[in-house]
Amino acid sequence: MSALCRLIHRGLLCARPSRPSFPGLLEVSGGAPAVVRPASSSSPVNLSYDVFDGKGESTPLVFLHGLFGSKSNFHSIAKSLVQRTGRKVLTVDARNHGNSPHSPALTYEDMSNDLMHLLAQLHIEKCVLIGHSMGGKTAMTTALTQPGLVERLVVVDISPSQTSFEPVSNFRYYIQAMQEVKIATDIPRSTARRMAEDQLRHLVEERSVRQFLLTNLVEQNGHYAWRVNLEAISAHLDNIMSFPDFDNAYEGPTLFLGGASSAYISSDDYPEIQRLFPYADIQYIPDASHWIHADKPLDFISSIISFLQS
Repeated sequence: MSALCRLIHRGLLCARPSRPSFPGLLEVSGGAPAVVRPASSSSPVNLSYDVFDGKGESTPLVFLHGLFGSKSNFHSIAKSLVQRTGRKVLTVDARNHGNSPHSPALTYEDMSNDLMHLLAQLHIEKCVLIGHSMGGKTAMTTALTQPGLVERLVVVDISPSQTSFEPVSNFRYYIQAMQEVKIATDIPRSTARRMAEDQLRHLVEERSVRQFLLTNLVEQNGHYAWRVNLEAISAHLDNIMSFPDFDNAYEGPTLFLGGASSAYISSDDYPEIQRLFPYADIQYIPDASHWIHADKPLDFISSIISFLQS
């Protein structure tokens, strides 16, 4: 493995904001009831997804987003990869995120089962899984439990280890700040967004983080709400920051792609990566934070294409 670049963490969330859509909602302020689509923790939920059709016959690419993200985080990347590879590309909303149903359960086993359920529905027998952060852990779980389903695996800026460095505690503050937001009904979206950002500011100092969290603010019938299931995320945050125990390994081609300015993949993680993914290559993209695909989209796309051709 190559020597680790010197890592300087620059914050947990710095994605470019994208326009949110209209999912099941959790209430932000009093008035209308929350619109939540419950799902049993023992059964998979029907995930929301977008398909970008390619003309080629190669294995499709499936993108899984991170915590507080959505399938739209990868739309521009997906379009570019369709053009450059001819492959079909799917971007998927995890349960409790985006347009996918809400559920009280939020484990990696649950999210992996959701994904396998979706792929079975779409008659996809094999895919290339590409997961960022939380989505990377879901992708690893799927590869380790159903290796025949995963032709290749790309894990973006996360490792199969406990995410335990200090900035992770910020997520608790993010959730608290979002839960405390109160917004009047029947006001313009721009006004609602400003109100929400003003209220987030006391616990979420970085503007880029606030802008990212605000991609989850949606309006339905004049009422503003968070589309992410904050209650489930809060209840399972320790689980999201950890990783299931596995004794077996995934022996397919694997790429761990880290940001050189992020702390999420460190040299301390190398032994566990080698144990679970013996054919893994670890690469770092210079001047990229945790959100590699937002910071360096062209380098990110080139790395994916090179890996597919290797």
